[in-house]
Amino acid sequence: MTHEAFRILGKSQPGGILVVSDHASNRVPDDIALGIAPELLASHIAVDVGVAAIGAMMAQQASFSAFQGHVSRLVCDFNRYPDSEGVVPVVSDGHAIPGNVGQRAARLERFFDPYHNALGQMLEEVPPALILSLHSFTPALATCNKPRPWHVGVLYNQDDRAARVAIPMLEADGLCVGDQQPYSGVLLNATMNRHCEAQGLPYLGIELRQDMAGDPGQQPRLAQLLTRVCKEAALKLGE
Repeated sequence: MTHEAFRILGKSQPGGILVVSDHASNRVPDDIALGIAPELLASHIAVDVGVAAIGAMMAQQASFSAFQGHVSRLVCDFNRYPDSEGVVPVVSDGHAIPGNVGQRAARLERFFDPYHNALGQMLEEVPPALILSLHSFTPALATCNKPRPWHVGVLYNQDDRAARVAIPMLEADGLCVGDQQPYSGVLLNATMNRHCEAQGLPYLGIELRQDMAGDPGQQPRLAQLLTRVCKEAALKLGE
C-alpha cells in the first residue's frame, strides 16, 4: 500500500515484527519547491540512506512488514513532535531550506497527521511482538567534522528491554556498537515515544552508519543480521 505520506510493505501479522523507517524516502512532491541544490536530496539531511532497501528486504521475511515514510524529511520530519522547529525544518546541518518557511501547518495536515494516524491504526489493529525503528546516520556532520566510530547505534528512552538483547548480538557480529550513540533515544525518539513508550509496546531503535547502510553489497547482510536480532529480542520479550 502506498500513500502520499507513507508506504507499507509486506503483510502485518499479530505477533509479527514491524520495521518503521520515518526517513526512508527523499521524495519531494512536484508541487513543493524546497529551494535547495538538487544534490542535497541524496544526502543525510534529506533521507536516511539505505534504510528503505534494508527495510524492504526484511519485509520479505515471514512475519515481517515495513512502514516507511514516503517523503523526504526536509518536506516533513515524521520523527519530531508537531510543535518542534525540526518537523518542517528551515535549516538542516547548516543548509537553509527557504521553501519551508511558513509551511508548518499545511505540511502537518498533509503529511504528518496521515502518517502517524495510519501507523497508530496499524499498531492497534495488528499489534506486533516488536517494532524496529530503523534509521541511519552520517559518519560525520558538516557542522561538526568529528568522525563517528560506531557502525551501529542502539537507541531507547525508558524501555531498554530489546536494546539489552540487541547490543551483545550486534557486538558478537564484529560491529562497533554505540549504546545511545551517536544520538540519545531520550532526546530523539518522538515516533517511538508516541506509538510505543506511551502504549507499552516493545521496540528496538537502530541507527546504521550510512556508509554501510547505503552500500548495496552490505545491505543483505545487514538485513539478515537485524532480522536475527529482532527475532531473538521478540522471543526474549515474550518469555
